[in-house]
Amino acid sequence: MYFKQITVPGLGCNSYVIGCPGARQAVVVDPKRDVQEYMDISRDEGMKITHIIETHVHADHVSGNQELKSRTGAPIYYGAGTPVTFDHKELKEGEIIEFGMVKLEIINTPGHTPNSISLLVTDKARSDQPELILTGDLLFVGSIGRPDLAGQEVLEEQVKNLYTSLYEKLGRLPDYLEVFPAHGQGSLCGKGLSAKDSSTLGYERRTQPVLQFSGFDEFHADIAGVFPVRPKSFTHIISTNANGVPLLERCPMEQTLNPDQFDKIRAQGATLIDTRDTAAFGGFHIPGAINIGFEKQMANWIGMVIDPADNLLLVVDDRERYDQMTTELHRIGYDNIYGYLSGGMAGWISSGMPIESLSPISAHDLKAQIDEKQAENIVDVRTPEERAQGFIPASQHVPMTEILAGSLDLPKDKEVILVCGTGYRANIVASHLKQQGFSHVHGLAGGLTAWQNAGFSLSD
Repeated sequence: MYFKQITVPGLGCNSYVIGCPGARQAVVVDPKRDVQEYMDISRDEGMKITHIIETHVHADHVSGNQELKSRTGAPIYYGAGTPVTFDHKELKEGEIIEFGMVKLEIINTPGHTPNSISLLVTDKARSDQPELILTGDLLFVGSIGRPDLAGQEVLEEQVKNLYTSLYEKLGRLPDYLEVFPAHGQGSLCGKGLSAKDSSTLGYERRTQPVLQFSGFDEFHADIAGVFPVRPKSFTHIISTNANGVPLLERCPMEQTLNPDQFDKIRAQGATLIDTRDTAAFGGFHIPGAINIGFEKQMANWIGMVIDPADNLLLVVDDRERYDQMTTELHRIGYDNIYGYLSGGMAGWISSGMPIESLSPISAHDLKAQIDEKQAENIVDVRTPEERAQGFIPASQHVPMTEILAGSLDLPKDKEVILVCGTGYRANIVASHLKQQGFSHVHGLAGGLTAWQNAGFSLSD
């Protein structure tokens, strides 16, 4: 049996290719939107892709099922009753897909979504007993799927489904089974996901407290509490996946824009994403730009800050970075990309276009202001869990998500100093606040990492 896990860094999305070289057939499970890697495997291994299986309608990334179907002709499969509006086939509890040495058995495992499925995989060349299970977003390495994404009105039902799927459906399966989930570290479909790619059912049962409760009431009390933040992109992604993802060839033509062309689209209301690092953005940037630097979890931050329906303009270092950025954006359903600034900021400045700056503050300067009682508005934008680990004295806590929702109740003409772990999120928030009319905004350069490395202590 051929088996390969394919991971998208940052988003933490896992997809799978399962095949039988002897039968020259393969299945792709939970495909990412950019599908060339699957096509390369199909070619190199001499296996035709005959099935495209989704474990559920995803919320955090746009599926590649339509793209892959357009290239292979393979049908798309979902669990029975999944509310998708395009042509697909349904998989029922206990249904078997078998070819060559591969056997896949469908298990209905609702809880993350009402129609989620898991796939029990047997390599018949080795044994007639199952070897591994693809758990979708039901069970992760180190965590379980969140039940709230289907909506508050079905949350109680989803918590019950989650318990049944974890404790009864998976409870009947042997400890030795390898677990391969649809997500790993970086995903917002659960909390506390491990960086490991896989595990076993036995190890997860032994180490996850949420799998060790004596009954449903204890499980409910633990699980139906605070869920990870839901980015604004999730609703758009769910709708896109349910209604059929546009083929990438239908997205706007990629364009290299000179400063005049770039400024014309900007004036029409496009959203500017500047992907340079915090120092470069702080030196000079285009008025109104949002600084979301190119880093591992960039797609998650974009999903929290930018509306998926916005027309987008990008400031990047070069064409290669633009291509990387468009791939990241397409993966989360941001398709209205109208181009990037040719010549970067140097070209913009030399053309006489308007610029702004966002000067950071060093840890030493901030400490001096605190000691002299001159720092009035130090705002910690981290999560409550991060804040509980320690914070800068005299800082107030307003999480990033609340500020983006308009909850920062401070005068716009006063100095505001923003603090996060490394300075990355502080710059996102600072650029957002400047866009909202705050005139004296600074981020702590290097964040709490720099603060502690400078020898300064935290409160708790």
